[in-house]
Amino acid sequence: MRTKNMRLFTTFGNGSKINDLLYHDPFIWNKIKSLRNILDGLIPIIIFILIWESIVRLHIVPEYIFPSFSAVMREFYHLTVNGVLVNNLASSLFRVLAGFLLGSMAGIMMGTVMGCKEIMNRSFNPIFSLLYPIPTLGWAPLLMIWIGINEMLPIILIFLCSFFPVLYNTITGIRSVDSDVIKAARTLGASDRKILTSVILPLAVPNIFTGLRLEAGMAWRVVIAAEMVAIPTGIGALLIRSESLLRVDIIIVCLMVLSVMCLVFERFFQYVETKMTKEWR
Repeated sequence: MRTKNMRLFTTFGNGSKINDLLYHDPFIWNKIKSLRNILDGLIPIIIFILIWESIVRLHIVPEYIFPSFSAVMREFYHLTVNGVLVNNLASSLFRVLAGFLLGSMAGIMMGTVMGCKEIMNRSFNPIFSLLYPIPTLGWAPLLMIWIGINEMLPIILIFLCSFFPVLYNTITGIRSVDSDVIKAARTLGASDRKILTSVILPLAVPNIFTGLRLEAGMAWRVVIAAEMVAIPTGIGALLIRSESLLRVDIIIVCLMVLSVMCLVFERFFQYVETKMTKEWR
């Protein structure tokens, strides 16, 4: 037994072999780095929550104005159990997905046409340059008159919010493709359609996804604003009702849900972009 213990001490006592294993095994090293990244992100959040809870527990501010983190979590649980939060989130999520998908698809298709055809770019660029600077919510009064206050209002607003940035990022991505690469593909006998699908669009993917990531979060901001002004359901409507009742805890719950949804959308597009471009990046 003593000989066995000495052998173990000799092998692991100085930790050299463990260190070699940790630093030279890619799988273990990647796991360590991932864990470290997670901790780097969690520690500031934990400290923030502790300070938040302490401020309320020490009665530095009245709790009805600034509820504690634990009170917010209790209200989050109650809203989730009774279905209020889930139903309103589902309404907002449907509007965001519908408007964002339609606007992004239209932006990618129109951006592809304008990026590949100079005559189309010269024709439509002046019109889009005039419309793009208009804030998305600036269209709301006009759309209320044209289509009324219904489900289409936030969807169209999100469509406009998503269309223009994706359009311009698609055009930028396509125009940034090296012309020598296109000429080489054409020399090898590739058709225009093959060049578009196999050369131009894959090389424009990073720019396209930049626009998608930026507008994924903006779409949630627009739907919240639209629901606060004109729509009786959704996270924005729940926010404005809570404000009239001085329910700060519900307001904070809604803001937390909004931030999480923006983060989820952004990370989703980041993940998809990485998967699509990892082979040639």
